[in-house]
Amino acid sequence: MSRLGYGEEIRWRRVEKYRVNDMLFTARANDETVITAGSSAEGLVCVHESDLDRLFVLNNVLCVEDGVDIHTIPTYIEVFRMDTFAYPGHCRMLLERFTFTYCASIYKALCLDGQGNALLSSKLFLDEAKHRYNGELPKKRTGPALTVFTGGGSTFDLVFAIRCQCPGILQRWAQRSRYWPPPNVVQKVVSSESFLCPVGCKSSINEHLEWRICFNIGETELVHNLNGTQAKEYVILKMIVKEVLKPNNKEITSFVLKNIIFWQAESNSPSMFQERNLIRWLHDALKTLRTVLSSKQLPYYMIPERNLMEACGLQDQQQRKWVADITDMIEEGPRVILRLPRIRQAIICHPEPLLWFSRRRMELELLELEYMNRHVQCMDEDSEYDDTDIILQAIYWRQSQILWEVIQRMFIEGSAVNDRDSDEIKRRILM
Repeated sequence: MSRLGYGEEIRWRRVEKYRVNDMLFTARANDETVITAGSSAEGLVCVHESDLDRLFVLNNVLCVEDGVDIHTIPTYIEVFRMDTFAYPGHCRMLLERFTFTYCASIYKALCLDGQGNALLSSKLFLDEAKHRYNGELPKKRTGPALTVFTGGGSTFDLVFAIRCQCPGILQRWAQRSRYWPPPNVVQKVVSSESFLCPVGCKSSINEHLEWRICFNIGETELVHNLNGTQAKEYVILKMIVKEVLKPNNKEITSFVLKNIIFWQAESNSPSMFQERNLIRWLHDALKTLRTVLSSKQLPYYMIPERNLMEACGLQDQQQRKWVADITDMIEEGPRVILRLPRIRQAIICHPEPLLWFSRRRMELELLELEYMNRHVQCMDEDSEYDDTDIILQAIYWRQSQILWEVIQRMFIEGSAVNDRDSDEIKRRILM
């Protein structure tokens, strides 16, 4: 797993680079904070392995839970009150304090509830918020996310969000009896920012008014505190879903798998998660996934009242097939990992070629992450960048050297390639 790009060193280098990238983009934004979320923020995917998930958080808007004193909040901030009379894990947003800081995404999304209260509609907010993005037009919408082209065929998922203060919800989570995470990490999660994302529960009659309560930063902190064995188990579980089960409509998401790992970690002593027990814990997670699919029930780790499989769209025939497939995988024992092409190829590959490739893959990815940040630093106000920058040129030159070494070795070993294939080879290496 480490040779394939899932070791601890590269994991933390990714985390560091994306944090820097967030700071660079936030510095360029007018009234938003940019936060990388999901697997990229967790450091558990190669740089182009999956779409980049990003939150764009409005700076001058805040929603608070009942009991929070709004007089402690600066007067320039628009304040809403959380109405949790909604599907668990969701809320409605009631306007509590009006300001004159104009924000079209907010004011055009306000509506009345028939009782004199102004509500912020998640649907209208998302319709307005997407016009704030100055890049390419979104190609599709998935839940609260707008999938946006970034050039070169790559995409990222953009989610506009609003900060919220919900100490009551976090304290209920913190007070649970658990083996994991340790108290200092629990305190970090409780102290981290929470958000409301513009999406309601699909089975709710008030879906267009509901907002999902999210703890992206806290959940990223939890993933960072998984040990190496738990992190690799999570990665392998995602590989199994992607390459063996192959869901077409997000019936099983990475978020579902992450919650399975969280519940497993909370319920068992950290000392039990040793490298020699990796397959045992993988089988345990597969058994849980089988139960989740059979029952269509999985409590959200942060708010257990919310069922993550609610309205997931899982059909009966697909459900039966996946339950049977997972049963077969469990019965295979350790050989289940041979179903995964990348792991199978790594096992079959001789140690020397794998080590040679691993070193070049890691250097190429680190250069790509550095290029990502330098590219932002060289942008002007019109998002044009200076491609003559000496550091950008040095990164490009070294990447070209590495790719030429790979092409030469492929040619020697009988592959029909040439230097014109370098862009495609680079894309495949970093996936």
